[in-house]
Amino acid sequence: MIKAFQNAFKIPELRQRIIFTALMLIVYRLGAHITLPGIDDIELEKFFDSFRGRTGGSVLDFVDLFSGGAFKQMTIFALGIQPYISASIVMQLLTVVIPFLEKLSKEPDGRKKITQYTRYATVILSAIQGIMISLLLQRPGAIISSENIQIVTNPGIWWTLLTMITLMAGTSFVMWLGEQITERGIGQGISLIITIGILSGMPGGIQTIFNQLLNRQIDLPKLVIFLALGVVAIMGTVFITFCVRKIPVQYARRVVGRKVMGGQATHIPLRVNAAGMIPIIFAVTLMQFPSTVLGLLQSQFPTWAWIGGLIAVFSATSPLYWTVYALLIIGFTYFYTAVQINPVQMADDLRKYGGFIPGIRPGKKTADYINDTLTRITLPGAVFLAAIAVFPLLLQGWLGTGALISGASILIVVGVVLDTVSQIESYLTMRHYDGFLKDRRVRGRRTR
Repeated sequence: MIKAFQNAFKIPELRQRIIFTALMLIVYRLGAHITLPGIDDIELEKFFDSFRGRTGGSVLDFVDLFSGGAFKQMTIFALGIQPYISASIVMQLLTVVIPFLEKLSKEPDGRKKITQYTRYATVILSAIQGIMISLLLQRPGAIISSENIQIVTNPGIWWTLLTMITLMAGTSFVMWLGEQITERGIGQGISLIITIGILSGMPGGIQTIFNQLLNRQIDLPKLVIFLALGVVAIMGTVFITFCVRKIPVQYARRVVGRKVMGGQATHIPLRVNAAGMIPIIFAVTLMQFPSTVLGLLQSQFPTWAWIGGLIAVFSATSPLYWTVYALLIIGFTYFYTAVQINPVQMADDLRKYGGFIPGIRPGKKTADYINDTLTRITLPGAVFLAAIAVFPLLLQGWLGTGALISGASILIVVGVVLDTVSQIESYLTMRHYDGFLKDRRVRGRRTR
């Protein structure tokens, strides 16, 4: 591995891309520490602590996860890349539902237009969220009625407008950074930005574990088991990421002029986890909604005792919560896989280009075969996603402390690292391809 990284910096183009990516990520992390003007940091921390105590903090922690800690500090990058993620998911779903977008996606330049629509939607979403956040910061009593907190030093319409423009510009700039990394750097820019935000919380997490170990809040044997299970979870994520079901495809021979085309055998790779982390995002959003609403109702109506019972039912420590959470992830995995992969279109494309699956008739039979195969292989992927999402919740109850890892974090970090390493490996292979073949032929002659 060390040799591979040394070789990477020997290639001028790859070296420039790696350095450019590192500089863009540094710019992002610097912006994640520039606080919005007119914010009292101490009062802001009191508000978030009170909000977490009343609602469980699941919504706050989930949003802060994708912003790399910028949301809790309320910086210019507080919204992070989340509006872009939401806009991308919505556009993917609309592409399946709306015929115009579906037709547009199949055109040569259709994807560029859809990407442009996604950018517009990102700006609109960030503007709406910026207005809501500015109003909330000026009136924290609407959420925490029993607390006397003054977060904004000079509230008013101008501060609302300034905050909205700042947050919208911050999200647009982060989106631009991600696109620049994808085009001129190495790896997928948006994914790398999310990954850097997640990894930025590692030092604090390690310090928390160390302090809890010193204070004897965590036993050493439990910590060792926790680390071992974390390694197993990472290994399982790598395994599921690379798992594919290869459907054999044969292309018939065709004579075009004097050339014979086709007659080759290939395969269709169907990933076991084609949905990625999206099902966890959908499920956790739905599961956070009841506890958040109930927590806010309890703050407004403290005399209603039945709200406290419902909060206990929908808390992250409830077995009912774990069960519903896992079932939602499995259901969303099948749903999003169906959105991503269209067996009917795949069968039509095979028939159009003269391909067929051996032993399966072209057309509807091929579509049914692909659909049945996809349904079977999606089940282990869905179960794995549910397990890796529920596992940290069980670990939290067993350790008796806050959740130190999350399933979404593991999936994002492992997936992005594998993708980035794969791109670097492709550059190295292109650079040293002739050398590898030469060395292999020389070894073959010496063996003979």
